[in-house]
Amino acid sequence: MDRDPVESTSIRSVGYDQESSTLEVEFIKGAVYAYSDVPEDTYLSLLASESIGAAFSKLVKSAGYEYERKT
Repeated sequence: MDRDPVESTSIRSVGYDQESSTLEVEFIKGAVYAYSDVPEDTYLSLLASESIGAAFSKLVKSAGYEYERKT
């Protein structure tokens, strides 16, 4: 999956696959996580937010999506 770089102190890049509704997040420290069944509007809201890190915590992490560590 292609990820786009973002301006954040905690997140390096994010990507989204529409077919599988998978959100991929690469953190500054190098870990990459894939979150399952994330609606596209959540991904778009994440990209549009002033603080990607805060939005990630609110929209993704606290929502309890299943995830797996990729690296």
